Amino acid sequence: MADHDILQGSLQSEYKTIKAMVHIHCKAHHPHLSQCPTCQEFNQYALMRLDRCPYGEQKPTCNKCPIHCYKPAMREQARQIMSYAGPRMLLKHPILAIKHLVNEQRRVPSKPEQNVSNRHLRNNKA
Repeated sequence: MADHDILQGSLQSEYKTIKAMVHIHCKAHHPHLSQCPTCQEFNQYALMRLDRCPYGEQKPTCNKCPIHCYKPAMREQARQIMSYAGPRMLLKHPILAIKHLVNEQRRVPSKPEQNVSNRHLRNNKA
């Protein structure tokens, strides 16, 4: 079972988008490695944050979210990855890029409902 299999629906799609962006960034900035440990760590961190997002399936895109759940260093790393990979996504992963652009237009819920994070729902199924 792959790590991203713990995510459901739109959260899994968002993780695929983040992972694709990290791959584009890493390949350009660390060409001597298939994926460097720093980028692997970032992917795992993004997976954990998506799993614990208090918005759950109603999660807005990170740049529109009123809750900043990334630690400052990881947030800066995300900004660098996304600013480099974002424009390149349309060529390399057009469907993921378009889905992300459409999701950015959704209305941001003012306050997340309680107990709707993916992690909470997953743990309550067991």
